[in-house]
Amino acid sequence: MWDPTVYRRFGAERSRPFFDLTARIDADRPRAVVDLGCGPGELTLTLAERWPQARVTGVDSSPEMIDKAVAHGGPAWFQLGDVRDWKPGADVDVLVTNATLQWVDGHRELLARWAAELPPGAWLAMQVPGNFDGPSHRLLRQVAAEYGVAHVTREAPVDDPTGYAGLLMAARAEVDAWETTYLHLLPESGEAHPVLRWMEGTALRPVKAALDENAWESFRADLERELTAAYPAAHGHVAFPFRRVFVVARTAS
Repeated sequence: MWDPTVYRRFGAERSRPFFDLTARIDADRPRAVVDLGCGPGELTLTLAERWPQARVTGVDSSPEMIDKAVAHGGPAWFQLGDVRDWKPGADVDVLVTNATLQWVDGHRELLARWAAELPPGAWLAMQVPGNFDGPSHRLLRQVAAEYGVAHVTREAPVDDPTGYAGLLMAARAEVDAWETTYLHLLPESGEAHPVLRWMEGTALRPVKAALDENAWESFRADLERELTAAYPAAHGHVAFPFRRVFVVARTAS
């Protein structure tokens, strides 16, 4: 289960890659815009503000996220759905998927299919986290192995910019691909370690679901101890480098 409140911790840091991604979409008057993996919907609504003439739709597999998105109101539609089942309509001129495909096995095949099925001259923009070899995820896998739940963690479910660029160029798309490492300066709050609090919104969800309450509390304490050593605080903040991979592609006209 996704918890929109937990996910929206560090909202400014989580939303910045979305705006860096969509700024590279050069669509003028798209007919339909789709945000796959829209989460709680705030970022989807910015697409409706940018292209007020377009029909903007957000799709997410989490009922909790869709309920939150619908509650905003505003000029966008939201619907429950699995990105693996989604197919573009003939008028979808912009497809955005931000920090979603890392959860989807076989997403490379999905990207190739979407590039082939989108209308000529359509834009496909995606962003995925690329920090799976960072200390946070290495420690997550280490502690998960100690608790017998290593099977719910992942080594490296995403490609690098070169791999995604090659995939989409093979589909005859024009491609702009890059990566950025953000340095998030997370404030200490007197609660749990900031990197642990960040991970509770995303990467720790499968681990929590796999453990009973007592084991989860013990796991969380052990991981927090490791994270505190790996990401020490200074001047009231914790420096958290976070790599992300971006691709913006335009289908052949």
